[in-house]
Amino acid sequence: MQQYETDSKFIKHMACESCGSSDANSLYDDGHTHCFSCHTTIGAREVMKTEQVVPINMNAKKNFQWYSIDDRKISSETCKKYNVMVAKEGSVITDHMYKYFDKDGSYIATKYRKTSNKQFWSEGNLSNAGLFGQNVFNQGGKYITVCEGEIDAMSAYELLGSKWPVVSIKNGAGSALKNCKQSFDYLNKFDTVVVCFDNDEQGKLAEQQVAQLFEPNKCKIVSLDLKDANEYLKTGQREKFVQSWWNARTYTPAGIINLADLGSALYDEKINETCPYPWTKMNEKTYGMCTGELVTFTSGAGMGKSSILRELMHHIMRNTEANIGVLALEESTRNTAFNIMSVEANARLYIKEVREQYTPEQLKEWQDATLGSGRFFAFDHFGSIENDEILDRVRYMAKALDCKWVFLDHLSILVSGQEDNGDERKSIDILMTKLRSLVEETNIGLLLVSHLRRPAGDRGHEDGREVSLSHLRGSASIAHLSDAVIGLERNQQAEDDVEANTTTVRILKNRYTGETGISCYLHYDRDTGRMTQIDNPFMENDNDG
Repeated sequence: MQQYETDSKFIKHMACESCGSSDANSLYDDGHTHCFSCHTTIGAREVMKTEQVVPINMNAKKNFQWYSIDDRKISSETCKKYNVMVAKEGSVITDHMYKYFDKDGSYIATKYRKTSNKQFWSEGNLSNAGLFGQNVFNQGGKYITVCEGEIDAMSAYELLGSKWPVVSIKNGAGSALKNCKQSFDYLNKFDTVVVCFDNDEQGKLAEQQVAQLFEPNKCKIVSLDLKDANEYLKTGQREKFVQSWWNARTYTPAGIINLADLGSALYDEKINETCPYPWTKMNEKTYGMCTGELVTFTSGAGMGKSSILRELMHHIMRNTEANIGVLALEESTRNTAFNIMSVEANARLYIKEVREQYTPEQLKEWQDATLGSGRFFAFDHFGSIENDEILDRVRYMAKALDCKWVFLDHLSILVSGQEDNGDERKSIDILMTKLRSLVEETNIGLLLVSHLRRPAGDRGHEDGREVSLSHLRGSASIAHLSDAVIGLERNQQAEDDVEANTTTVRILKNRYTGETGISCYLHYDRDTGRMTQIDNPFMENDNDG
């Protein structure tokens, strides 16, 4: 199925001179035509979007060739490198043709520019294409420069001695943030991202938006005296451009203010987003989950961590409009998917024998209601658990995929998976510091799982031993750098079935309200796999701290 988007009105079907079809060509009231057989479009400025790669037949009658673009001082060698061709009438260039490729290097779209009136139109799947020039340069390196247009990208490349990679956004300053988000993974592999947009109000605004995508000190912004990079090339001011490029300032957000200037903004509650927990007693002590915070869940084995995380993922999906990132390092993305569906189904679908009790139609209904929302993003780690890669994936989820809530399960496997791990405590300190900084940088709500160390004595956590902050495995930094620490306790060996399946939720740290102690009791239903808040099922009253 293919779609053609345009504001003009259809008039009639007609023959196509390009492919010979008798009626596949369509005439619109603004004078342009589009053939739905060979996908040739003549005269339109709108974009044709397709759900599959299509032949590129635009301007079939024009003779596009490799030429230098003399009026812009761009050499034929640079044009060839960037896959740019032009059409001429006599000695005058009438049209430019810019080829675009997807992330795998496949040619999927073409953008055209008519020199006489500077009109642009495109053909093919431009929305799924990478940045202009992205296919030309290796992924990763010391510098990459991002310009606002194809001509400026080629100009900057020549001005810099054809040494450093230069790419361009696809559709002007207004789409800069969207384009760079789409290619974030590619850009982020370079040590330094240099932004060189047009010297106008729109360009300067777009520079700030793009720079904020990246971690501190990674992005530099070029300050231009002339309009754009091509103006420097046309006027022969190569040294001046190179100096401006090397003097590009590192982007730093404005961060120091006089508190007296806050005014009424002091009462703006929209900075962080809050989502209540599914269980009312937890909200009484914590006032819910909040973006910009790092919350650590900890327990021994089999205390209900996985069940609680499933409940929270589903609850956030149902009660917010935010995207959700999941990095479950001990399970496959397939298991993660079934875990989320299980809450919707009130059934333990993560167990194959349970899934087989339901029809494909039922499973599809639960899948559509959860995963089909398009709001869940899971890290398919293939066993790779390098710390820097995990941090990059969390940043990518936050910056490029707009995930407001990220689940990371679990901290202990990250540390134990390091080949050079000689000091677990130091490794945890470093990782927790980076996670804390990442939460501040991206303003996500990070829900982290950490295991407990084995307590001294005969009674372990599987017997329902009370959890304390001192039981956190490896380092005190877990408690220091978390906004909240929530311990889970359950006596798996209890003879009473209710007690054996009830998790005590204990708030060990609560920076926001300061309230700690037991918050609630959650009963696990073995039939549905759900966790439900119940009254205290134990004979003795627990100390609420």
